[in-house]
Amino acid sequence: MSEPRPCILIPTYDNPRTIRDVVVSVRALCPDVVVVDDGSGPENRAEVERLGEEGLALVTFRERNGGKGAAVKTGFAFAHEHGFTHAVQVDADGQHALDDIRKFLELVRAQPDAVILGQPIFDETAPTHRMILRQVTIFWTRREVGDDRVGDPLCGFRAYPIAAALATRTIGDRMDFDPEIVVRLAWMGVPIVHVPTPVRYIAGGVSHWRAFEDNWLIFKMHTRLMFRRVMHLLFRRPLLLGP
Repeated sequence: MSEPRPCILIPTYDNPRTIRDVVVSVRALCPDVVVVDDGSGPENRAEVERLGEEGLALVTFRERNGGKGAAVKTGFAFAHEHGFTHAVQVDADGQHALDDIRKFLELVRAQPDAVILGQPIFDETAPTHRMILRQVTIFWTRREVGDDRVGDPLCGFRAYPIAAALATRTIGDRMDFDPEIVVRLAWMGVPIVHVPTPVRYIAGGVSHWRAFEDNWLIFKMHTRLMFRRVMHLLFRRPLLLGP
């Protein structure tokens, strides 16, 4: 692979109070920033438009809200069109330790073929029910992959080789996206590297987690991937045959 050209990819949906601060902070570490507005309301859309007009980010807008996964996939295609080879995915709500972007960028240059996953270090702000559900997803992800290569499949702080990410044909468009694409990358044989990073849940922050809908989508995603895994083990069907 030629010299990597990374960008910071920030999907946003109604984060008008934090999106500018996140963009400004990450630009101190990487000048190339891509912001995908996922059908936000007028306040967030106007803020993202200003970021583009001021040259602080390359921005693109989805007409309707499709979910975090849909926004990230739009971002992959948009970043690829602009010549970027890697995307460091960062949430727009400020919960990630943005200084750790340095570690991700160093690993992108050292191991450009790898996907680099944040391995979250949680503090007392982490909701107990979210921690339980996280352990359930870790359990099933390891069975879908066939080993423990994936540390945490839900942390949204990660770096992708864009060509590989686009090739996964990931189905999930919402909170099911993060674990599904990691499983598919593992099936493709993409190396997986982990970066320990603090994650905090911000009091009063904007959360787009939908308790019933997103858990249902994640359940369906695990069922679909486990079925494919079983068919592979029993009948040697290719893991990546079709979406």
